[in-house]
Amino acid sequence: MPDNPQPDTQPRPLVRVVALLWVVVIAIVVAFGFFASSLCITFLLAGFLAILVDPIPSYFERLHVPRLISTAVLVISGVLLVTLLFYVSYNRASLMIDDMPEYADRIRDAVKPLSQNIEKMQKSAGTITSAAPSKRVQEVRVSETPAWPSYLIRGVGSAWGAVIVGGIVPFLMFFMLVRKTHLYDWLDNAFGEKMDVPRFTSRLTKMVRGFALGNLIIGAAMAAITVAVFYELKLQGAVPLGIASGFLNLVPFVGAILAAALPLLGATLEYNTAGPFLIILLTVFALHVVSSNVLVPKFIGSRVNIGPVAATMGILFWGWMWGVMGILLAVPLTAFVKLVSDCHPSLIHISNLLAETPRPVPTWAQTGQAKVTQAIPFLRKRTPAETKN
Repeated sequence: MPDNPQPDTQPRPLVRVVALLWVVVIAIVVAFGFFASSLCITFLLAGFLAILVDPIPSYFERLHVPRLISTAVLVISGVLLVTLLFYVSYNRASLMIDDMPEYADRIRDAVKPLSQNIEKMQKSAGTITSAAPSKRVQEVRVSETPAWPSYLIRGVGSAWGAVIVGGIVPFLMFFMLVRKTHLYDWLDNAFGEKMDVPRFTSRLTKMVRGFALGNLIIGAAMAAITVAVFYELKLQGAVPLGIASGFLNLVPFVGAILAAALPLLGATLEYNTAGPFLIILLTVFALHVVSSNVLVPKFIGSRVNIGPVAATMGILFWGWMWGVMGILLAVPLTAFVKLVSDCHPSLIHISNLLAETPRPVPTWAQTGQAKVTQAIPFLRKRTPAETKN
């Protein structure tokens, strides 16, 4: 009578060695992402943009327009548009910087009564505690540069690094679009035996485009409401301030602060009462609460399919690694990790950790790496020709 087949098992010391090797590999990957951040951000931005605009050259390719020509026109048009937007925003920023002394005077006048009361309290407290004379120690002040500018450009190295990254991204995006078929074939040949490449690429495309489209819809809706409120308040520059505030409200964590600070700064030169300032604050924070609790889960959460805890931890991790750029790309990057886990059955535990609704682990996925590798070909969608055979 034959023995019952036993599931693939590994000796406990070997399992520990494999786990330790995985920890070392993850640490090396994280260290590479931290120290080679400009390289990683360049590839990620190029790939993200290539996935977004790929339907345009694909459409012209169906009309018998060479993909090389349509991609070149698309990339050049995009670069010119971004340059124009940067030029306009730079002029607006220059005008605002020129008006900063006037902003500072208005803010100083507004907080002057409060500062005077604080000074009186300090003087009264000083007369109480100064019963015995004490030797005055000379103060030494060390001027430190603020930390927020370095945090803004973390990941690209410096301002010139950001310019270099911005110049390389269009070229890399162009080659990714032109060599789309070649990249897909390489991915299939390299990882086809370990993961479902067609399913992975399809879901990655849907995730990136859904994330971008969802943010565009939500940002446009909040910008329209904000512009309407600012227009009713007769705020100068209501349209640009409302659009900027509406889309800044999409930034996680600090979005509401940035979205409120910009119009409040513009309102300091126009209003002397607290009413308009309160209306601006209530509008921005109300939109932030509605978008983060209702709109984002509905339009974006269903497309990326990651849980709120995983999204928050992803924002903290990628923000620590790459600063503001990491915060902006945190949700699609975390969703990308989940997609990789979804398409490889042995990583189902990582997928469940990131997912909003975990899936039950099938029995065959618990029998070891060898059985999982053998099962992958049977999990793919088979063509009619393969079904007949």
